[in-house]
Amino acid sequence: MSQHNLLAFLVCFSLLLSPALARETLGINLEGYDYPYQVKRYTFRSQQQKLSMAYQYEKSPRPNGTTVLLLHGKNFNGAYWGETMKMLLAEGYNVIVPDQIGFGKSTKPDSYQYTFQQLAENTRNLLEKEGIQRCVVLGHSMGGMLATRYALMYPQNTERLILVNPIGLEDWKLKVPYVGVDQWYEQELKKTAAGIKNYQLESYYFGEWDKKYDPWVYLLAAPLESPDYPRLAWNAALTYDMIFTQPVVYEFSQLDVPTVLILGQRDRTALGKNLVSAEVAATMGDYPALGKKVVADIPDGKLIELEGLGHLPHIQDFARFGKVLVEVLP
Repeated sequence: MSQHNLLAFLVCFSLLLSPALARETLGINLEGYDYPYQVKRYTFRSQQQKLSMAYQYEKSPRPNGTTVLLLHGKNFNGAYWGETMKMLLAEGYNVIVPDQIGFGKSTKPDSYQYTFQQLAENTRNLLEKEGIQRCVVLGHSMGGMLATRYALMYPQNTERLILVNPIGLEDWKLKVPYVGVDQWYEQELKKTAAGIKNYQLESYYFGEWDKKYDPWVYLLAAPLESPDYPRLAWNAALTYDMIFTQPVVYEFSQLDVPTVLILGQRDRTALGKNLVSAEVAATMGDYPALGKKVVADIPDGKLIELEGLGHLPHIQDFARFGKVLVEVLP
């Protein structure tokens, strides 16, 4: 989809809550949707199958010698890093932004054993293909869990670890009853555009909507009517299971790289809140408390608290986020 067509679509997108809305359908690999920068392909074999990882890789016209790896969250893909990429390139950083397998424009396998170790290895192999030996690793939301695993596996290749409102600062399986992948799959099949928007409104933006958030609903909602959507839903279910069963919270003390947590203090994101009582849900996703606890466990950790912002600081207030990010980069 061209930028012109996207803008035209978004004029209608404000009507998302209408059940009669006629929306444009995208394929499950976001075919026809243009990312901010050229999309390249890394094709490889993993778990007895051929896979393709989509990624954006741009070099600064005035390189300072440092590359930044940006890792997306579960409900996102590399497209939402566009403004961050633009700023980093202007500051002299080369930037690489992969869509993990199962997300964005990358392959949605019929089956895949999702582990953060596997995704980290896939990412490391991509970087080696591009000749990137060492980089700053920045992860948001689920990408924060992946970034942490990457830094634990490849400390020698990680110049600095930056976690932006990462999930996984607590172990949800201690509070949330187990939900199998079949149940997650059924939940994914029931998704609607209105439901996606409402979840983001309440979980990410504390009830305050801005039209600049519309694209990140659209990219989740547009594939819902694709005939291949069940395959995307299955991959989403498998990654839910990965998040719940593979916590990183117990290993922050093992990090051997300088680490910065950038946390929007109004964030209350916690997967599984809908599966527990209101009393238990109220104890989950307390980012102000979790940030202080986790940074105390990290040997070389620093906490930056962004008052008034929620789960997506780089989308809600990029000017403020960008200023903080540049200050913590090497």
